[in-house]
Amino acid sequence: MRSGTVDNYISLSALNDFIFCPYSIYLHQVYQDTDEDLYHATPQTRGRAAHETVEKTNSSISKSEITAIHVLSEELGIRGKIDLYRKDKKLLVERKYQLKQIYRGQLYQLWGEYFCMLEMGYEIEHIAFYETSTNRTIHIELPGDKEKEELINFISCFRNYDPSRPIKTNRNKCMHCVYCNLCDKSDTENVYS
Repeated sequence: MRSGTVDNYISLSALNDFIFCPYSIYLHQVYQDTDEDLYHATPQTRGRAAHETVEKTNSSISKSEITAIHVLSEELGIRGKIDLYRKDKKLLVERKYQLKQIYRGQLYQLWGEYFCMLEMGYEIEHIAFYETSTNRTIHIELPGDKEKEELINFISCFRNYDPSRPIKTNRNKCMHCVYCNLCDKSDTENVYS
């Protein structure tokens, strides 16, 4: 069990960012209080708009739906906010604007939400991504012990990350990073400029 403030818990969205590029976590911290127009690109703007829609409908459409609630797992030391939980279907849904493929970081985020909600006493039998651009639901297998152990190991890597280690850049990832033009580790221009 963890003690301390919520600030000691890792944000679920940070797990996804970390797997994309550990240095992006640092850049996010540096630029978080600046004008988002400096670094936000079309995908982030769309994502933020989708999540704002979820948060504005916090008074759920039906009594069987819960939206935009904060979740936390003391066991895993993670916290976040879910998009949608359908009580009648025992279904947890993470919304994404577009999913050409599902990346591991996105799975970690959804698995984390799942484990948080279980710890908080919610019954969940199904999890899914919902692609808002196509109105498509993509059902995901529930994580078991093996996946939970994988998530725990990844959280441990996050907690023990040493930023003084040299950063290996990946040109393709850098091109799609919102911080690319502000990053001192890459000379690549992002595709959103």
